[in-house]
Amino acid sequence: MVVQQHRRRGVAFAAMAMTGLVATSGGCAAGSGAAADDRPGRDPGAVRKAADVLLASGSSKARTSMEMAAGGTRVTIRGEGTYDFGKRMGQLKVVLPKDPAGASEHRPITELLSPGALYMKNRGAGVPADKWVRVDSTALEDGNLVTGGVTDPLAAAELLRTARNVMFVAEQDLAGTRVWHYRGVTDIRQAAKAALPYARGALAAAAEGFSEDAVPFDAYLDESGRLRKVRHQFSYLNQGRTVAVASTTLLYAFGVRVTVTLPPRGDIFTGKIKA
Repeated sequence: MVVQQHRRRGVAFAAMAMTGLVATSGGCAAGSGAAADDRPGRDPGAVRKAADVLLASGSSKARTSMEMAAGGTRVTIRGEGTYDFGKRMGQLKVVLPKDPAGASEHRPITELLSPGALYMKNRGAGVPADKWVRVDSTALEDGNLVTGGVTDPLAAAELLRTARNVMFVAEQDLAGTRVWHYRGVTDIRQAAKAALPYARGALAAAAEGFSEDAVPFDAYLDESGRLRKVRHQFSYLNQGRTVAVASTTLLYAFGVRVTVTLPPRGDIFTGKIKA
């Protein structure tokens, strides 16, 4: 079973990209001007409500970036697609970095995000090009916050439910939208307890797999309190080395139509996946 093969491999997919290139809600404090009026985006407390606001927003387009650094080498994995917050489902095309010689070694990977599971096509590692890999996100050491090279947008917002020491940074423009930038720290273990049921299993797995529970973040909210951008800084151990991961999610075009069709059972690869 694919789930058994992936259990305890944690961040195997994200680490693969790196290896290929390298042989309690706490108190809230706001700075000056952080709450100039009663619009949700200007309230630091709105950071902890970001997941609920997204659930009510229907859907959006998403761009993602995952930067990994270890041993002085940095690589970036990028993704782009759409997400249905109500159904907790999304579809993203993920592009791995080029090899050191500048040639692209990997075809774009199609990823389907769904409650409790991640599906990947063009995964490589011995998986036929026409087959999908299904991974149980609750069986991953990182709860799929890092494994797919993409952080599930709704899971990224769920992590903010236990944001603490939230500080106002600036009011600014983000891709033509006025946003309020906040910075703080959240706790994966506490977030797993506070999350809605659909996210608890994956976040609980992440709490066991990451080297630190505390996750610094930067969050950008619009005047409706919608999360427009969030950047989390994770760290985990891979083969005895600490890998720093900065995961950024950008959300825009709210209300866009999203269609996600999960692959039939016959299209899911059940053979052995190469390390």
